[in-house]
Amino acid sequence: MQLPIEIEELLGRACDLLVYDSSAPLIFNSGLFLFLFVGFMTLYLLLRRTTTLRILYVIAFSLYFYYKSSGMYFLLLLFASVSDYWIGFAIAASKDQVARKQLVALSALINLGMLAYFKYTNFLIEIANGLVGAGFLDFQNIFLPVGISFFVFQSMSYTIDIYRGHIKPLTRWIDYLFYLSFFPQLVAGPIVRAKDFIPQIRRPLVVTREMFGRGIAFIIIGLIKKAIISDYISLNFVDRVFDEPALYSGFECLMGIYGYALQIYCDFSGYSDMAIGIALLLGFRFPKNFDAPYKSATITEFWRRWHISLSSWLRDYLYISLGGNRRGTLRTYLNLIITMVLGGLWHGAAVRFVLWGALHGVALALHKMWLSIVPWAKMKGEDMNPLSRVLGIILTFHIVCLGWLLFRAEDMQTVYLMLYQIVHSFNTAIIPQVIFGYKEVMALIVLGYLMHFMPAAIDSDLQRKVGETSFWWQVAMLVAVAWCVMQIKSSEIQPFIYFQF
Repeated sequence: MQLPIEIEELLGRACDLLVYDSSAPLIFNSGLFLFLFVGFMTLYLLLRRTTTLRILYVIAFSLYFYYKSSGMYFLLLLFASVSDYWIGFAIAASKDQVARKQLVALSALINLGMLAYFKYTNFLIEIANGLVGAGFLDFQNIFLPVGISFFVFQSMSYTIDIYRGHIKPLTRWIDYLFYLSFFPQLVAGPIVRAKDFIPQIRRPLVVTREMFGRGIAFIIIGLIKKAIISDYISLNFVDRVFDEPALYSGFECLMGIYGYALQIYCDFSGYSDMAIGIALLLGFRFPKNFDAPYKSATITEFWRRWHISLSSWLRDYLYISLGGNRRGTLRTYLNLIITMVLGGLWHGAAVRFVLWGALHGVALALHKMWLSIVPWAKMKGEDMNPLSRVLGIILTFHIVCLGWLLFRAEDMQTVYLMLYQIVHSFNTAIIPQVIFGYKEVMALIVLGYLMHFMPAAIDSDLQRKVGETSFWWQVAMLVAVAWCVMQIKSSEIQPFIYFQF
């Protein structure tokens, strides 16, 4: 029996929802996610009083969400949840300190082994071929599962915290799988600690008006940052400059670097804002992941404000494990550099990421040395007098921008060309022409930085006002922002930058 064409098309679209498409991952700023999330929320609220069933429902949606991002590699997530769940149990049950250390090492070996294979195999092959000779080893066709670095670090923190006595192991595997797979932060963070998240899992589901309003406000802000500012300046200016820097003047190259600094902030903090907002709508609270990092007056302050969940993870689980500042001055500086170099490698298997990490590690070490030499410099960046703080912000911002140049450039030749053009071909005469020619891009860059440097009190007040408006006004604002996104986008929806990490 032949089905009507309309029904066949409908069934075809329904089947497409169940099939992984590598060219169209499921992301927050897509219309498909909005459609699925509305349906998800309807049943989620109906299950609010049946805790275990609600947990299983969220797990199923989270695994589906990850499957739509990485295909069958969602099995890696299941594997990590099983291995660390049982290792955590074994650590807590063991009284032998040596055995406990071995179990923590086993957890690290399993997690970092997965990360190393998928992320660093070809990097190591490239190094081996460089040392022995081209063709010594063949490069492998390895797919990097989206967000593997995030759930690996999150899983490791669970077993390490059990070992340190900060938390007790969960008694239900589904609770641990819920923690590890919770879809708002699954593919690009923030890296949520077990001690912060696990106590929320089986609490009665409560979404207050304040939580709902702040959740909508975070989602709106995140959409503006990602889909309006970041994507537009990336596609229409930043990518072009970094692809062919020799074709652009020094001013355009400099604006390309400033534009990328704003792009990566709006892209990543926009995702974090949406993740925090969606979690609030589901009744869960995530810690802040960004705190206006370009307002920092020192490089140390920058790392207290940028990607807070990663920087605090590196501090608590790597820097402190290396000895922190407990083994003398020189060892402290070395520990900072090692931590940041490994943090750079976490971002990607390439020399540019190592150099980016090394730059920040050396900058942190030099700042610590400066603090030990100059007594008045010991004050925090926030406590500086206005002039010192402004000068500190300008200096710190440009150190960070130099790092972003290393981070974004495909190779060192691009880094050299960008710097060469800035030094030797700045050509101030064409600045008005460039600004007029890219007036929309420049307007969005100015808007983005104005939003970023807006006083925290004003930002909080705006969030509060959005949260206090009526439900229908909140929906209207969300629809208006979504409409603006549709009007301004000039290409297919762009994945988040940190999906590749």
